[in-house]
Amino acid sequence: MQASNPAVLVVGATGRFAGLVVPELVRRNAKVRALIRDSADAGKARQVGASEVAIGDLRNRQSLETALEGIDGVFHIGPAFAPDEAAMGVAMVESAAEAGVRKFVFSSVIQPTNAKLKNHASKVPVEDALFSTNMDYTILHPANFMQNIAAAWPSVVEHGVFSEPFPKTAKVARVDYRDVAEVAAIALTEARLSYASLELCADGMHSRVEIVSMMAEELGRPIDAGEPTFGEWAANAGLPYNDRQKQLLAKVHDHYAKYGLGGNGLTLRAVLGREPRSLRGFIRELARQTVEVA
Repeated sequence: MQASNPAVLVVGATGRFAGLVVPELVRRNAKVRALIRDSADAGKARQVGASEVAIGDLRNRQSLETALEGIDGVFHIGPAFAPDEAAMGVAMVESAAEAGVRKFVFSSVIQPTNAKLKNHASKVPVEDALFSTNMDYTILHPANFMQNIAAAWPSVVEHGVFSEPFPKTAKVARVDYRDVAEVAAIALTEARLSYASLELCADGMHSRVEIVSMMAEELGRPIDAGEPTFGEWAANAGLPYNDRQKQLLAKVHDHYAKYGLGGNGLTLRAVLGREPRSLRGFIRELARQTVEVA
């Protein structure tokens, strides 16, 4: 899409992750239309930079048709662990193609062909649907989000323990979703990422032992690596998931326990033209915010 001021529909624009894409698009002179389900979220969408709001539902094709009117590009990220995530993603792809959208960016997941993990495999039909359109697409394969650590940070500060429900020695590739958002915005406003499928990871695969060492150094006090069961961890994490969704997430953590999560920072570095945000830097930011609040 090489429109000078492209109109981009952002799915989930008020969410933790798509909400980071909106300001990156605005910074590149894109006009953002936020797709939201509840009109009560309109103010939040405008706060992050959306100039227009469309009320719609990924399960309602007619609402998607209306939301896509006059749109040049789409950013899509599926709702985590939804039972019909694949169907909703395919509906968005097909609706976008029918509406004449030129560019589609899909925030998928690292290792989408891992059939043992249903939340990973649910991305495959959406990717496949893109291959059967005439749209210019870019597919993003991000690793585990560093923002998940931010969600746990208040507990880390209060209790001096960082817990995840898999062994503290398991090494996991991670990425700061702010970098993913930047890649998405580049793809939607420039031509150089057309038809690319991109594995997006920060450098290194870190165990929780290494992570708590970074936390301790940045906070100036000991932090322990907790190893709770999934049930114990889920009870304390306040997850917005039902039992089925929790079971799917538990399988992800079981996989980490056995195999970790591999990833390579080469692609992200090449796309950004700079070093990706590091896990150390992310933890340092959290620690500095803690000091400022105190």
